[in-house]
Parts: sequence; structure tokens; C-alpha cells
Amino acid sequence: MSPEIKKVLKIIIPYFQISNDRYKSPLDWLSLLYHSFFSTVLKLKLIFISILMLVVVQSEIVKAGKPIGPLKVSTINPRYFTDGSGRAILLTGSHTWDNLQDITKENDNHIFDFTAYLDWLKKYNHNFIRMWAWEQSKWHPHMTSGFLFSPNVYMRTGPGNALDGKPKFDVDKFNQPYFDRLRARVVEAGERGIYVSVMLFEGWSIEAKGADEENPWYGHPFHGENNVNDINGDIDEDNEGKETHSMSDNPKIKAVRELQENYVKKVIDTLNDLDNVMWEISNESHRNSEQWHYHIINFIKNYEKNHKPKQHPVWMTVEWEPGNNKQNNADVFNSPADAVSPNSEGGYRDNPPQGDGNKVIIADTDHLWGVGGNKEWVWKSFLRGLNPLFMDPYDSYYYNAYGHNDSPFDPKWEPIRKSMGYVRTYADKMNLTYMIPHSELASTSYCLANPGSEYLVYQPSSDTAFTVNLAAGTYSFEWFNPNSGSIEGSGRMTMENGNHSFKSPFSGDAVLYIKSEFN
Repeated sequence: MSPEIKKVLKIIIPYFQISNDRYKSPLDWLSLLYHSFFSTVLKLKLIFISILMLVVVQSEIVKAGKPIGPLKVSTINPRYFTDGSGRAILLTGSHTWDNLQDITKENDNHIFDFTAYLDWLKKYNHNFIRMWAWEQSKWHPHMTSGFLFSPNVYMRTGPGNALDGKPKFDVDKFNQPYFDRLRARVVEAGERGIYVSVMLFEGWSIEAKGADEENPWYGHPFHGENNVNDINGDIDEDNEGKETHSMSDNPKIKAVRELQENYVKKVIDTLNDLDNVMWEISNESHRNSEQWHYHIINFIKNYEKNHKPKQHPVWMTVEWEPGNNKQNNADVFNSPADAVSPNSEGGYRDNPPQGDGNKVIIADTDHLWGVGGNKEWVWKSFLRGLNPLFMDPYDSYYYNAYGHNDSPFDPKWEPIRKSMGYVRTYADKMNLTYMIPHSELASTSYCLANPGSEYLVYQPSSDTAFTVNLAAGTYSFEWFNPNSGSIEGSGRMTMENGNHSFKSPFSGDAVLYIKSEFN
């Protein structure tokens, strides 16, 4: 055997972990190499098949819309979140007030059916909800018609009774059924591909907001007469607890803030392993609560970063003040939150400004009308790079009990519900990651585009022609009718650079989708 072959064998033998005594001749080694080669090919084939199966499984998960990683702001198109797939995700859906805690009235056993609610959301192709949290046990303990909220965050151990006639709270002891229900409902939503923004605090739980006869503060665990811990969140004694959503240095409020932080940690501990989660600080806390919001946002981010395996986005919704909610959008846009919801200031009702990517903007009718809006608003918001969300009366139980007169699942809100599902269909059909608001490309001013690749144009109610500025190329196109929910015209075209005129084949508002055939 030549010295060269011996050198080769000296290298090969340790690799295969075999004995020199067994393979003495070159023929023995050739046989070994032959069988090893095909053994390696078989192993590689099995590895390839396994990888392919993982890709197929992940693809099916993506198609089903199920989360495959916590949401994070897209680095390519920060108007949207993305997940483990890297795709941009439009968040849109209907939320309602009693989807976590039961809201009932005296001698009324109305119970919210959460599973039926999820079925209903999927019917409309929705993928996002706010999960409402109420801090008080009763809207107003002195009103026989006051709403009851359960389960509550804290145990009611006594001794003694709170203002609502039930045992006082021990705010050092969490009520585990609350957190069990929270987890179960977020898990169930995730199985349906629905993201959940978990509301932590409620601005309508700590003050009357101008309706003194319905002051919920009397039912709050931090009211001095409602707990056994000597906690009092009303240090100015005005019968409201706005101080609890503030950064006051008063020792009593510092004690409240420590309780709030412990509660936030408990919620994160309960849900951190789940992918379909976002944290919402509070619904419409009072004006000038922004520093408290910022503190809780940073507290969440630091706690997850330093103590938890997963990090989830944080959402700040606009503060509340009497009147028309003007002049406080700056507080949310200047916040350390990942996502924000503005009020109507700046045109978010009728002519939404383009999302610039500074924050993910969730345009929620709750902060624009309360319950309100129309299908045109949904399309306008989507085409301006926003994520539309609807405050939905749903079965109207709570809404009507509070003085309204909607029929259950009132059909007058159907156009909004359906339109949110339609825009999500187009968000999934397009490569949303690269779709940017380009108002200048369409005479309607409502256009999402990746110029030269894809264009989505909305024409509000009008039967007139409009123009779209296209890059040269060959495109397929389709007309979508937002009223019927169907495609009512399609074709292909070859275009030169410049403006081109289009006219919808049907009356009313219209959507035109144009896609390059060479993508």
C-alpha cells in the first residue's frame, strides 16, 4: 500500500470510527466508501424530507393564520407587525365590552359565550380583538341597576363588607379564577388564529367622567372602604381615583403603583409563553395620565426582556377628556409603545392621514366614535396604512342596558364587519410587507403600492373614472365590489409609464387591484 493511500486512510479511519484490522486492503476500503456514500445519501434524503415537512407544516400554519411567534414591529414596513414567518400582518376585528369578565345586572344571569364569539369573528375573517378588563366590581354600588363585573382580579376575603355589600378585597391576594379565565380565552383565541390585546387597566373604572350618578370608583378595590389593606387611591378626596393612574410621589399612591406592577407581572407570568398576545395599558384613562402610561410600558418591556423568554408588543390607546378628545394624540405618538390608537384629531374619521411607520397605528372606532363608522372608513384606513378595528355592540346586551336600543347583532353594522374581513383578504393576497401608502399615485388619493409590482386603489362612492400612475409593465387586474363582497371584473393589460384611466364596471365605491405578471 502506497504512503499516499495510508495517509488518506489515516484521515478516513477516525471519521468512520472503525478498526484498521477490519479493513486491510484497498478493496475493503472501496467497499466501505461505497456503502458509506449511499448511507450518507440516505441520511441526507431523510434530513431533506424532514425539512420539507417542517416547511409544509409551517406553510399550513401560516395559511391558517395561526401565530408562529410573538408579534414584533416589521423592520421592513413598520406600519404592521410581523410574526415568525416574516410576513406583515394586518390586525383587524370586532371587540366588545364583556369578552373577558361577565357584565350582568342584579337578578340577571346573562353569560357571555366566548366560543360562540370566536366562531362569529372567524365568520367575518377577523384576526384581532381587545380583551376588555374592568377594575371595579360594580359600576355604582348605590344604584340597584348598576352593572356587576366578575371575576375580579383580587380575592374578596373580608373581614367586613365593601360598598357593594360583598366582602372587602384583599389586594395582596390574587383571585386565580380571573387569571385562569384570561389564559383559557387567550389560548382558545390563538387556536383560531386570533390575536388578543390584553387590556390591563380601565380609565372608566376610576372616575365618573362627568356622570356623577354613575361613578364606578365606589366599586373599585383601591377605594379606601373596599379593601382590608389600608389602600386608598383617592388622596385628594374628590370621590374619584384618577391618582391611581398617575405618577404621584404620595406614599399612598406609590403603594398603589406597587400593587399595579405586581398585577402586571402576574398577567405576564400567566400569558408570556403564548404568541398571540399584545399588552394594552389602559382604555381611555384621563388626560395627563401619559407619564403613568409610559412607566407601565417601560415596566412591561423591562420585565419581559430581563425575566421572560418572549417579548410582546405594547399598545397605548388615547387618553380621554370631556368634549371631542382633541389635542392629546401627541401623547400616544410620543410614547415608548409599539402601537397606538389616536382619536379623531387629524382626520382619522373621514380622511385618515397616511401611516408613516413611526408607530403601528390601530384605528379603533372606540376612540373615534365609540360605536360608529362605516365601510368607507375601513377601506380608507387600510389604504392609508392603518389597522382598522371596530367597537362592536355584538349581542347588544351591555350596549342596550346602558341606554341604547340596538337589535342583537344589528345588521346596520354589517358593512363594517364584512369590510374588515375583505381588507384582511387583500392584505393576505398582497405582499403586504412591501405595500406602502402612496396617495400621490392615484387620483382618489387612496392607494397602497409597491410601484411596479402591486397596487391597491380605493375609490369612495363615485361613478367617475380615476387615474393610477403605473410603472411600465404587464399586469393582471381585478375589480372588487365592497358592497357585494365579490370580484366583478378582471383582465390583463400592458402599460407604459404614467397615469392611466380606470372606471369601475359597477356603481358605488370600488377597489382596483393591479399586480405585475412578472413577480
